[in-house]
Amino acid sequence: MSQGKLRWGVLGCAGIAKRAVIPGIQQSQTGEVTAIASRDEQKARETAAQLNIPKAYGSYEAILADDTIDAVYIPLPNHLHKEWTIRAAEAGKHVLCEKPIALNAEETEEMVAACAKAGVKLAEAFMYRHHPRYEMIKEIIRSGEIGTIRGIHGAFTFNNAKDANNVRYKQFMGGGSLYDVGVYPISAARFLLEQEPQAATVHAFFSPDHDHVDMMAAGLLEFPDSVALTFDCGMWAAGRNVLEVIGTDGRIEVPSAYVSRQNADDHFFVIAKGERREVAVPYVNQYALQADDLGRSVLEGTPQRFEPSDAVLNMKVIDACLKSAQERVRVVLS
Repeated sequence: MSQGKLRWGVLGCAGIAKRAVIPGIQQSQTGEVTAIASRDEQKARETAAQLNIPKAYGSYEAILADDTIDAVYIPLPNHLHKEWTIRAAEAGKHVLCEKPIALNAEETEEMVAACAKAGVKLAEAFMYRHHPRYEMIKEIIRSGEIGTIRGIHGAFTFNNAKDANNVRYKQFMGGGSLYDVGVYPISAARFLLEQEPQAATVHAFFSPDHDHVDMMAAGLLEFPDSVALTFDCGMWAAGRNVLEVIGTDGRIEVPSAYVSRQNADDHFFVIAKGERREVAVPYVNQYALQADDLGRSVLEGTPQRFEPSDAVLNMKVIDACLKSAQERVRVVLS
């Protein structure tokens, strides 16, 4: 540790790392980014210079061999998450792994077991749930202001279909909209309801122009007490990033549900008793809060807000959604 801070290394120069997660760690209270690696050393050097990172390496192995690094962030393509999480754990590094944490629940269980065996922390990078507005939404639900929850609807879509070489459009790399953005409304519903779904039914558009990954999907998750999540996700559709919680006496609308802009767009609305009120939320960097959650767990021994077991449960739901979409069947979750 350096002056009581977690020293981070980053495996890869992915856009999400450069745009959001590295600045988030740099703005956190508990961490500092001290190294970045790429298989293209020049790319690593350029990124390090751009983001004021002291060290740049030409291989991921070099970061794992650096004894001055305490934790790694893994923003690699999905099919590499398992390998590099396990290798990082065996090197004694704590791990923040980009979502989805793996290609399936079985891989996730292997990753969790490897980290537990090595005595290191593992976290899945769902930054949105560290934003205080989600606890504020939960409190409103608990208060009964919108009555009994009858359903949740979530959507996360964007259009990047022209980028034919994007890793999101490669089957073997774990491409597809369910993996990339569908995980958000699914995770959010599980978080808000504090329950696991019992069955999944999903219809998807598998594009032959994009290696037959799901470019758009719409689904229904059946939760206990006859509550359902309806959701859609897509990578070849107009942009949306919303969540709605529907109760017997009102509803909650979150216009920018997963992406935080640190401005008024982050606020949400409660519609109840014939009135619509805006709920202002703090302007915070949810990526910094995500880093601090893992950082405090390592430095102070505080429990992680979201244990690795949650990642296993979320991947079980994604597995069911993919099976439903591929086989055109309703899938019951155990």
